[in-house]
Amino acid sequence: MAKITYKIRFWFETFFRSCTRQFRMVLADAGVMLFFLALPLAYPVVYTLIYNPEVVREIPIAIVDNSRTAESRHLARMIDATENASVAGYAASLAEARNWAMERKVYAVIVIPGDYAKKLGRHEQAVLPTYCDMGLMIRYRNLLFALTDVTLQLGADIRAEAIDNIPAGALLAEVTEKSVDTQAFMLGNPTQGFASFIMTGLVILILQQSMVLGVMMLGGGSTERRRKNGGIDPLEINGPMSASVLGRALCVVTIYAPLTVYILHYVPLMFHLPMFGSPWQYLPLALPFLFASAFLGMMLRPLVSERESSFLVFVFTSVIFLFLSGLTWPRSAMSPLWHAVSSIVPASWGMQGFIGINSNAGTLELASEPYMWLWGLAALYFVIAVIVEKLCIRHDLRRYSK
Repeated sequence: MAKITYKIRFWFETFFRSCTRQFRMVLADAGVMLFFLALPLAYPVVYTLIYNPEVVREIPIAIVDNSRTAESRHLARMIDATENASVAGYAASLAEARNWAMERKVYAVIVIPGDYAKKLGRHEQAVLPTYCDMGLMIRYRNLLFALTDVTLQLGADIRAEAIDNIPAGALLAEVTEKSVDTQAFMLGNPTQGFASFIMTGLVILILQQSMVLGVMMLGGGSTERRRKNGGIDPLEINGPMSASVLGRALCVVTIYAPLTVYILHYVPLMFHLPMFGSPWQYLPLALPFLFASAFLGMMLRPLVSERESSFLVFVFTSVIFLFLSGLTWPRSAMSPLWHAVSSIVPASWGMQGFIGINSNAGTLELASEPYMWLWGLAALYFVIAVIVEKLCIRHDLRRYSK
């Protein structure tokens, strides 16, 4: 019984000593402090400022009017009246409009054919060839919305005018002016802003990557000390590896706790981003996410033999994790292989849970799947991190003790 009590006491002693030692190492390391504090504090603000204003309005377009009729001029005025498009000028030909597009004076060209008014008079379908710059999808999307709204409204006006010309048409026009009326409600992003769309998930990836980078830099520093001291790190606490790994992870999570509140709660408040969820619902989701990210950084330690090597891992994995997160492409549309790879990235489940709670006014109960996945990843990565740490110590001891 005394032996068991001693082991338990020794385990907790190693745990607390590892945690306090990690605190001192972090505070004494300017590079780690830069990525643990400066990066999470600055990146969300910088990115949000870059994406402001959130929407693209008054996109300049060129009109090639080959019809030159009252109907074509009315169409051009309707397009110019939309909030997303602005008629920058009338081109004499498609070649001239193309030159304007090459000079970036306009980002779309609408060609009104010569038989436009004639086809409307015959109640035939008129075709409007449109050439749009696809260099920015949000610009193309807004132009498409503008043209769709204009054509729907124009079709309704033409139909109402035709009804007025038949007997009792004035009576029927009020009823049949629009066969189907549509209304769009943008849930979670009422302004359709780009920052409101991307920053909600990007802040989760910033938390994960900055933490992984700092943890890997600490691991690289430990490897350098072993290289200089015959395979032994003089700053390492001897004891159960599980206690040491958990203690160091608790240190990092404690540092990131106020940063998480700042990023997930106060950054959206500063920039008036959509916030429909309660902090008491999405902040508990951050706890397993932070632990999973900390253990992930320890698990990737074999990839770093020097402190500077962590930058390469950071750059290489950031783009991959962004695409796997489901922010730029839905995870449900991924192939089974990539969907499985995405499932082992903490940021993927962190984004899914946070967006579901914050943008759609959900609860932690509704985000139970991401929540349980994050705890599962935290437990899995903890076990792997303990094994990896033991193997790294053994390898460095054999290699550098000679």
